[in-house]
Amino acid sequence: MRIVSLAGGIGGARFLRGLLAAAPGSEITVIGNTGDDITLYGLQVCPDLDTVMYTLGGGIDEDQGWGRQKETHVVKEELAAYGVEPQWFGLGDRDFATHIVRTQMLRAGYPLSAVTEALCARWEPGVRLIPMSDDRTETHVVISDEQGRRAVHFQEWWVRLRASVPAEEIILVGADQARPAPGVLEAIADADAVILPPSNPVVSIGTILQIKGIREALESKTVVGVSPIVGGAPVRGMADACLTAIGVETTAQAVLELYGSPLVNGWLVAEEDDGVGLDGVGLDGVRVRSRPLIMHDVESAAAIARAALDLATELSASRGEPAGTQGEDGL
Repeated sequence: MRIVSLAGGIGGARFLRGLLAAAPGSEITVIGNTGDDITLYGLQVCPDLDTVMYTLGGGIDEDQGWGRQKETHVVKEELAAYGVEPQWFGLGDRDFATHIVRTQMLRAGYPLSAVTEALCARWEPGVRLIPMSDDRTETHVVISDEQGRRAVHFQEWWVRLRASVPAEEIILVGADQARPAPGVLEAIADADAVILPPSNPVVSIGTILQIKGIREALESKTVVGVSPIVGGAPVRGMADACLTAIGVETTAQAVLELYGSPLVNGWLVAEEDDGVGLDGVGLDGVRVRSRPLIMHDVESAAAIARAALDLATELSASRGEPAGTQGEDGL
């Protein structure tokens, strides 16, 4: 089976680990978010690509979900001693090596997609990891604080401010010029199914969908999404702050409507959200299923991935059926 998955950071990476377990032998292509990318200390840092690569390659710090395991921070401490900013973004010594190699290759003229492929040759993640674009894009957040109304890099808002200052706008700078990286549209065209994992719907999945041509390509495929909202709260992180910034409620229904039809054909929601409201969670043309959605470990992540693939198979086999047909486990 040829599967394409869009992915952000921790949630996407942990779901992908379950997807690999649920679909052994499948050809999986991951389109990674690069809107979070940032230049620090003269180095190009790609947090979401690295989190996917480290998680699937066995090098992630499992407790925090990002960065390298058995990490040290001597370089960070030395930079702080020199008073070098930013000190709020922590890079470990092992992690620095990845960013040094990436930056050297980019400066030598290699595109980010080729650099990512080279880095993955070491980690062997078991998937083909492609950045959403080789063109530079950065997510910026407009806020108002004691310094006035200003735009800051998403990482400053997310890491330093912990999203405590309300976002007035979230803007993907460079989106109007960015094009899909080589292999992105081809992978989508060849896919038997596309899975949207429980990544941040605004600054992870939503960012990828802003790259010209990607959303349009997906609308012709069978796409199943996994809700990142369980019981009215994000599974992880501060996705609620991002949703609020764009005027969307923090519910499984609202995120489904944000993605919309015809993009999404199937939608997995948590059992806690089964029957929310008078009509439950649903959207015309979208088949909804409920099941446990918390990823406690690889086994529970694999069960979620297997349910998403089962729903994708069901949808592909019933293209001639009226939209909205639901099975006995539906809503």
